[in-house]
Amino acid sequence: MAGLALVPRRIRRARPAAGVLHSRLRSVDWPGGPPYFALLLALIVSGVARSQDTRTVTEPVIPPVCATLTTGFASPDDDHPDTGRIQSALDHCSSGHAVELKPDGAAGAFVTGPLQLRAGVTLLIDAKATLYASRNPRDYDIALGSCGIVNQAGHGCKPIISGLNVAHAGVMGDGAIEGRGGEKLTGQNVSWWDLAQEAKLKNQNQNCPRILVLSHADDFTLYRITLRNSPNFHVSYSNGNGFTAWGVVISSPKNSRNTDGIDPGNSTNVTITHCFISAGDDNVAIKAGHGAATTHMTIAHNHFYSGHGMSIGSETDGGASAIRVTDLSIDGADNGIRIKSNSSRGGLVQDVVYDDVCIRNTKNPIYMDSNYSYYGEARDKLPMFTNITLRNVRISGAGKITLDGFDSAHRLGMRFDNVFLENPKDVKLTGTHAAISLGAGPVNFRPSGEDVSVAGEPGMGVPNACDGKFVPFSVTMGAH
Repeated sequence: MAGLALVPRRIRRARPAAGVLHSRLRSVDWPGGPPYFALLLALIVSGVARSQDTRTVTEPVIPPVCATLTTGFASPDDDHPDTGRIQSALDHCSSGHAVELKPDGAAGAFVTGPLQLRAGVTLLIDAKATLYASRNPRDYDIALGSCGIVNQAGHGCKPIISGLNVAHAGVMGDGAIEGRGGEKLTGQNVSWWDLAQEAKLKNQNQNCPRILVLSHADDFTLYRITLRNSPNFHVSYSNGNGFTAWGVVISSPKNSRNTDGIDPGNSTNVTITHCFISAGDDNVAIKAGHGAATTHMTIAHNHFYSGHGMSIGSETDGGASAIRVTDLSIDGADNGIRIKSNSSRGGLVQDVVYDDVCIRNTKNPIYMDSNYSYYGEARDKLPMFTNITLRNVRISGAGKITLDGFDSAHRLGMRFDNVFLENPKDVKLTGTHAAISLGAGPVNFRPSGEDVSVAGEPGMGVPNACDGKFVPFSVTMGAH
């Protein structure tokens, strides 16, 4: 894949080796003696390890094939769907194996309605094979006529691929899944994305399927697959322990509403790495609604393009913590580093570190928003973003930095350490209800505003280097 040479092939927890800690700590005369020292060492090691995905994540391996399906179509043929035979192969495949979709010469098009993944089974889509989503809303109906419409209720469509309670499953391969979000629906003169725009104008909800919805799917893997033009979110992962997206390419136009890239939420031990994401909404959005903890996530070695950035929220009432974002480029997006919530769905977001981030030509390179798009009547779930660290962040181009806490009792708490604006005169800064600290690296701007305090002075150092960070996006990036 283009760009992978720029980054390491292994993700490790960022902590000193125990032996290094041991040698450093032994040089101190600890008052409690060896037992005190051993306890302290254990706390330090475990505390650092808990600060992100606690797994050691290495490049996935494609499992052996249990069944190979070929196709005879060069382009999608909606009159001859492949749903039945793909589902049958998944149902009869043994755990630890893969169902392979393989092109027959130039013919590489499969067409499917909703599919259900199975525990321990991988859907493998070969290079030059494309799995196209059916354009018929009736295929996705949860209730009769519930999909492919705009109404107040929403949630009327099954996903294209569903993974419920499917531990150790995955979707892999150098092929693609095409959601066909911009194509006309069967029997209608509108596309899925047209419905999304209609819903926005009417202040209602679109009923459009997502490509992948994964729930209670522990140890799930996305590997090298390309996802294109989803009718709604591309990937939703929730209520799981262990999710890896490695080398995934996601592509949708910037005006395709609600086409989020990858949205993990109410889960633990999540790694998103070596991915290239260009979308019409959040590139990655970490969801933290009421329910299971949203914690221990690593977002590393990725490239984001059009979209709404590296986001947390807007649901944060369940709390989000222990999140590490490192080695990220954001190029030409609406938003860069973003945390968003409001008084109807807010909660505590803490222990979040962004390190080695390069942002250019982005409207809102840093956007802390405690009053994001209010929904509902209740105003008793107040957002609080604190212990948020930006380290080694470089921003080029014009834009706006927004640092807004909710009120004086729920102030934004952030630390800037080597955060550098290449064009400070072209960047507007606004802030309210924020406690900002500076150092130890350079910071060439000073936040201000109502109830905004700034502690410390910027230190000395060299701004973060972004040479080679920005890789041009291409929908063929996933081809090996």
